[in-house]
Amino acid sequence: MTRTIVESKTKTAIIGFDQPFCVIGERINPTGRKKLAAELEAGDFSTVEKDALAQVAAGATVLDINAGVVYNSNPNPNETEPPLMIKIIELVQQLVDVPLCIDSSVPAALEAGLSVCEGRPLLNSVTGEEERMEQILPLVKKYNVPVVAISNDDTGISEDPDVRFAVAKKIVQRAADFGIPAHDIVVDPLVMPIGAMGTAGLQVFTLVRRLREELGVNTTCGASNISFGLPNRHGINNAFLPMAMGAGMTSAIMNPVALPVPPSKIAEKRAEVAAAGIVLPEDMDDETFVTLFGMGSTQPRAGKEMEAIRAANFLTNNDPHGGEWIRTNKQPVKAGDEGRGRAGRTGGRRRRA
Repeated sequence: MTRTIVESKTKTAIIGFDQPFCVIGERINPTGRKKLAAELEAGDFSTVEKDALAQVAAGATVLDINAGVVYNSNPNPNETEPPLMIKIIELVQQLVDVPLCIDSSVPAALEAGLSVCEGRPLLNSVTGEEERMEQILPLVKKYNVPVVAISNDDTGISEDPDVRFAVAKKIVQRAADFGIPAHDIVVDPLVMPIGAMGTAGLQVFTLVRRLREELGVNTTCGASNISFGLPNRHGINNAFLPMAMGAGMTSAIMNPVALPVPPSKIAEKRAEVAAAGIVLPEDMDDETFVTLFGMGSTQPRAGKEMEAIRAANFLTNNDPHGGEWIRTNKQPVKAGDEGRGRAGRTGGRRRRA
């Protein structure tokens, strides 16, 4: 059975067909996050700290670390990204103990990350482009780490799933030439947006099955790509992830956290409630308010995608006896109710005299 081992200094994450689904937290990435990018350029790592802690609390098994900031002061990522990657990895390793995934398109940044990362990180990524394979596969061999292999090459990203499979096969074969075993290759078959390509879901499921059965490799994807540009993206993601797991996908790069409800949204809802003539207690706090009206939470928490993944783990017997499902869904005991049985009776069921 194929198993990809990823390690921190103290923890091991196993990606495999007989293992719980591996959630690779994607939040430490400035791409598309102008505020985070500006903070990193200014040497402010407060958001990185918050994102690292929140993702692990929500259930991330591995954290993806991407330092791809284009500095206003220096637009050359070959100069700016390697030292930034080192700073972020060293910081995150002090905060959490989960394994890391070093994510960059800059080879120097990947090697910089590898030089300071404790344990056995996952490297993200290599493609089927000849130049990229010649740059990255020697690093994979030198540091003895697993790598994400993305199914595109010099011709770009094909819409033909057979072509994407052939690219993945080429990478696995080329890796073998470097002495890198197939169990250290985690293939990303590339998820297309379902809104742009109606067969995108079916393509991925078919590809994942082939990659498992014919190449014997583990797989991953950018999970949110499937719902890009559509309303209610969480609803689509929640269906996609268990279906992908059923087809054999073993990990995903995704956001495990449901982001807090912002104060502006709470204020809008309070005004709407007041306008409707609904009278609420004056001392009702924001958390109680957003819970009452089904808005989410004022604090980061595990997202609905994590709920879908945990349910699928249980249903596929990768959560033996449902221990993780029960642990994460068990209602906390209220203060004063300790030792009480059903309906709050002390000592549980009474025996008849």
